[in-house]
Amino acid sequence: MSFIDSLLAGLSLVSNFEVFLALAVGVTIGVVAGAIPGMSATMAVALTLPFTFTLQPVTGILLLLGVYKGGIFGGSIPAILIKTPGTPASSATVMDGHPMAERGEAGRALGMALWASCTADLVSNLSLILFAGWLASFALNFGPPEFFTLILFSLTIIAGVSGNSLLRGALSALLGLLFATVGLDLIYGTNRFTFGDPNMMGGLNFIAVLIGLFAIPEVLAMAWHPTGHLGKTRSLGKNKVTFADYKKSFRSIIRGSFIGVFLGSIPGIGAAPAAFLSYSEARRKSKNKENFGKGEVEGVAAAEAGNNGVAGATLIPLLALGVPGDVITAIIIGAFMVHGLQPGPMMFVLNVDLIYGLFIGLIVSSVLLLFIGSAAIRGFKYVADIPRRILIPTVLILSIYGVFAVNNNVFDVGVMLVMGWVGYLMMRLDIPAPPFLIAFILGPLLEDNFRQAMLMSGGNPAILVRGPITWFFWSLTAITVFAILKSGMTKTKPGLNQPEFVSQNEG
Repeated sequence: MSFIDSLLAGLSLVSNFEVFLALAVGVTIGVVAGAIPGMSATMAVALTLPFTFTLQPVTGILLLLGVYKGGIFGGSIPAILIKTPGTPASSATVMDGHPMAERGEAGRALGMALWASCTADLVSNLSLILFAGWLASFALNFGPPEFFTLILFSLTIIAGVSGNSLLRGALSALLGLLFATVGLDLIYGTNRFTFGDPNMMGGLNFIAVLIGLFAIPEVLAMAWHPTGHLGKTRSLGKNKVTFADYKKSFRSIIRGSFIGVFLGSIPGIGAAPAAFLSYSEARRKSKNKENFGKGEVEGVAAAEAGNNGVAGATLIPLLALGVPGDVITAIIIGAFMVHGLQPGPMMFVLNVDLIYGLFIGLIVSSVLLLFIGSAAIRGFKYVADIPRRILIPTVLILSIYGVFAVNNNVFDVGVMLVMGWVGYLMMRLDIPAPPFLIAFILGPLLEDNFRQAMLMSGGNPAILVRGPITWFFWSLTAITVFAILKSGMTKTKPGLNQPEFVSQNEG
C-alpha cells in the first residue's frame, strides 16, 4: 500500500462516532484519575483495560491511549493547587506551579500547563509518525553499557534541581540511591536491607515512596501548623495564561518536547526524568533563572512539556520493536495481544491500516486534551477552596487508597507513612525531594545495567567506553559536571548576588 492508501485506510477506521467517543472518554478518565492524589495514569490504564476487550482493536487501544495522555496532564492540577503531584510525572510541576498558586496565579499556571502539555503531546505524536523507524533503530543499538552511560548522565541533572545547596542535593540523591537498593538482588538473588521481612524482597513500592515523599509531608505540615497553611492554597484567580507567556516559554516547551521524545523512545526511562531534565535545562538557559522555584511560568511550561513529550514517543519502541517504552505501554501491549495483534515490525506490513488509524487518533487526542483539560481546570478549581479540616483527611484517605490499591498490600501503606515522616524531616531541614526521587527511579536501572555490562565483559570496565554512543553520553556527563562545578564556584565568590532557589519541599 502507498502512503496515501495507508492514510485513507487508517482514516476509514477512525472516522466514526464510537472511536471519537472512546478517545473523549479516555482523556476524561485520565484527567480525572491524574487529578486525584493517590491515583495515577498507570492505575487508570490498568483499571480501564478490561473494558476494551469487547471493543474493536483501534477503539480499545485509542481508549487506553486517551487515558494515558489525559492522566499525564491531569497530575499537574493537584500539583499546582495543593502541592501534591497527581502522578510521578508531575513532580517537577510542583516546583513553580504551587508558588504561582500561592500568589493567586493558579489559573495562569494551570493554563500554561495545559498549553505546554498539548503542544508537547502534538510534537510527540508527530515525531512518532515521522521518525518512528529512525528513532526505533537508534534505540535498538542500546545495550547495557549504553544504558548505563545514559542513566549516569541523567543523574547529573540532580544538581540542577538541588536548590541553593549542592551538598543537600547530593545528600538527597544518595538517600534515594540507598532506598533503591532495598530488595532482592537480581544478579545473585541475595536479600539487601530486607531485615528478614518478605514484603521488602520486591523493593519499596514506587507509588508508596512517591506519595509518602510528597503528599504526606504536606498533610503533616498542615496538621502540625494548621494556622500556618491557612490561605496558602488559592483559587484560580483572575490571572490567565496569555499569548505573551506562551511566546516567552515557547523555546522551553519545544526543547522539553524533544527531550521527552528522545527519552520516551528509549524503553524504561519514563516521564518523570524527562520532566526534571526539561526543567533543569530550561532553568539553566533562562534569562529568569533566579525566579525558578519561586513561581516562574516558564518552569511550569518546561516540566509539563517534558513529561507530555514522552507520551507519544513511548509508542515508538512498542509499535516498531514490540518492546514497551514504559509501564503504561506494557499494559497497553496487553490490549494488542487480546485482539490477536503482535506489535513489532510486521505490524507495518500486516496491519498498516491500524497503525495509521492510531496515528490519526493520537493527533485527535491532542485537540481533545485541550478542550477537556480546560473544562477540568474549571471543575477542579474547587479543590483549592476545600477547608483544611476536610482537605487533610481527604488527601490522607485518597493517598492510603491509592497506595493500597496498587498491590492490595497494607505493608505498602506503612512504607508510605514512614516515607512521609522522612519527607517531612527533609522539608524541615531544607533538603530537596526531587534528587531523592530521580535517584530512586534511576538507581536500579543504573545498577542493573552496570552489572550486566560487567558480566558481558568479564569484569573489564573498558566496555563502558565502547562505541560512539557511550562516548557521547560520557562527554555530556563531563560537560554537565563541569558546568555545575563552575556555577557552584561562581555562587560562592564574595560580592556576587546569589539568587535563592526555593526547593520543592519548602513549606
